[in-house]
Amino acid sequence: MLNKYSSTAAAITVAIIFGFSFFFTKSALFYLNPFQLLGLRFALAAVTLTFLVLIKIIKLNLRFSNIPALIGISLWQPVIYFVCETYGVKNTTASESGIVIALVPVAVTFLSFLILKERVTYKQAFYIGAAVLGVIMMTISGEAGGQNNAPEHNLGIGLLFCAVISAGFYNIFSRKAAGSHTPIEITFVMMWSGALVFNVLGLFQNYMFDGLVGYAAALQNPTAIWSLLYLGILSSVVAFFLLNYALSKLPAPRVSVFMNLTPIVSVLAGAIFLNEYFGLWQGLGGIVVLIGVWGTNKFSTKPGGEHENSSLHGE
Repeated sequence: MLNKYSSTAAAITVAIIFGFSFFFTKSALFYLNPFQLLGLRFALAAVTLTFLVLIKIIKLNLRFSNIPALIGISLWQPVIYFVCETYGVKNTTASESGIVIALVPVAVTFLSFLILKERVTYKQAFYIGAAVLGVIMMTISGEAGGQNNAPEHNLGIGLLFCAVISAGFYNIFSRKAAGSHTPIEITFVMMWSGALVFNVLGLFQNYMFDGLVGYAAALQNPTAIWSLLYLGILSSVVAFFLLNYALSKLPAPRVSVFMNLTPIVSVLAGAIFLNEYFGLWQGLGGIVVLIGVWGTNKFSTKPGGEHENSSLHGE
């Protein structure tokens, strides 16, 4: 009974952490360039994981011959995913970002049908369509809501869509790799891949606009520091362990239900702490998205109750 409650609490905590990650990303982007934010975030996460390996809190049995395959997976996430997500958050709101990113399970179902030839039922197809319709409603509401940067807003929604597709590919390829690699091995290579790629891009980006001196200067701002600590340690490392703990005690489909709290948290965080506009059409569109995500997960079960595909996405 204690394990049941602790695993449920862990799953809810992960959803809350992921939900607030959009708020902290938006806050950090006021002081850091996108690649600078990503580079420092993943460097912090990679160093933290390495420290945990060195003090033997976590075990890592990574063979050099396995690294190229894991780097290939890392291309989808973190590289493509976080580039699209970060620029998407920059051009939209934390509220909208959390809702659009909630489409990841829908993308996994759709790509599993295309790539893995997994069956998609008529009910699933209906809810996939509903989820996409909800995003369209939110996109239209960005202009109807009186936003002056409608082109940038629509670009941001498009980039978030690309992030969702990238996360879908990552889920499929990491599922194939799960048979020969542990989650910690995949995550370790992901974090170091992100740290190396994004810091190189971040240094170049800063050199072009502010000079290399400005790369660390933004870290003098408390908001930037707290945002990086949250994203690099809490969202990337702590949430990973909590998620794996929840998955070790509860079925993946049940854990995925708790993940539906993430967009709700992102909406509340954006509205309360960032005073973001969230109008009627955006609210209706968000509800349609969540219904679509729920239905896609709900009807991905076989008659015996076994899930054909269950994807959990981490921030």
